Amino acid sequence: MVSNNQLLSEASQFIELCYNERQLEKQIPARLDEIKGEINKKGFYTHTMEELQYGAKVAWRNSNKCIGRLFWNSLHVIDARDANTTEEVYRALCEHIEYATNGGRLIPTITIFAPKQNGKEKVRIWNHQLIRYAGYETNAGIVGDPASIEFTKTCNKLGWKGEETAFDILPLVVQLEECDPVWFDVPKDLVLEVGIEHPEFDKFRKLNLKWYAVPMISDMKLEIGGIIYPAAPFNGWYMGTEIGARNLADEERYNKLADVAKIIGVETTKNSTLWKDKALVELNVAVLYSFKRAGVSIVDHHTAAEQFKHFQEAELAKGRNVTGDWTWLIPPVSPATTHIFHQQYKNDIVTPNFFYQENKY
Repeated sequence: MVSNNQLLSEASQFIELCYNERQLEKQIPARLDEIKGEINKKGFYTHTMEELQYGAKVAWRNSNKCIGRLFWNSLHVIDARDANTTEEVYRALCEHIEYATNGGRLIPTITIFAPKQNGKEKVRIWNHQLIRYAGYETNAGIVGDPASIEFTKTCNKLGWKGEETAFDILPLVVQLEECDPVWFDVPKDLVLEVGIEHPEFDKFRKLNLKWYAVPMISDMKLEIGGIIYPAAPFNGWYMGTEIGARNLADEERYNKLADVAKIIGVETTKNSTLWKDKALVELNVAVLYSFKRAGVSIVDHHTAAEQFKHFQEAELAKGRNVTGDWTWLIPPVSPATTHIFHQQYKNDIVTPNFFYQENKY
């Protein structure tokens, strides 16, 4: 637990940032007096809705690994701090999924649950993402997403059982304070998925690939002015390479490059044929084509890099330094064709921000 003085210091830094950027400088002294009194009395303080909204947006702006920060100020913030039961948390998560999906025209959204107070976490979401596919170890090999095997086993122990297909939607697992975790199925009508096909290779459909429309990270904590929110699921939209060059392509994930290579007619016995490169490009073409054909928001890595350049320019115009993790900002396909590859960034961590936290399972 942090001391009252440390919490007040972190709160002061955030309040000055928040109110100065919103041109409300005159309100700072009175607000800090309120916060100081609350901290001295209870050991924590409560953000106003305006502070919560701005803090969440700035956390996205400060996320060093994210290439999509140009749109930080468009983040829609849902205040769910009063969700007191697992059912209320579950309903809020379903509302997030429905709102963010928006029929395919995705809306950057964050739902913020109760903060950590006096060392106790009121709400935790065990899932890595609100929507993700299960993974199973079977006698015939791994079925589904290998990255989800351990969490799938955890869900099985809690009483959930999937159909053991390649694309089973995992349940939502919610825990309140020290109570036992509770799982809930995600309503099927809330999950928008995109079947992957190729504009030129009809046989692509035989791979029976698909992916869910919205990447909703749910296992990171949000920190604003010294206050920690252990449950604050958030989403933007996919950059195509996240699916086409990682989720479906990585050997430790769905590992589909060899199958794609056969479909497009590339020799796979020699590395010198660059079959992996060719298959990777065509898989990414298929992902972008399929999402756009389905009317689901997605961005290619070249456009995303251009958007990040605009973000850099906008930040510099405001007198703010742009921090970044170069290893994450460069796309996994043709990184040298983007300006990001040829620049350096300071990977300094500033708050508000999102941070990894230890899994509950």
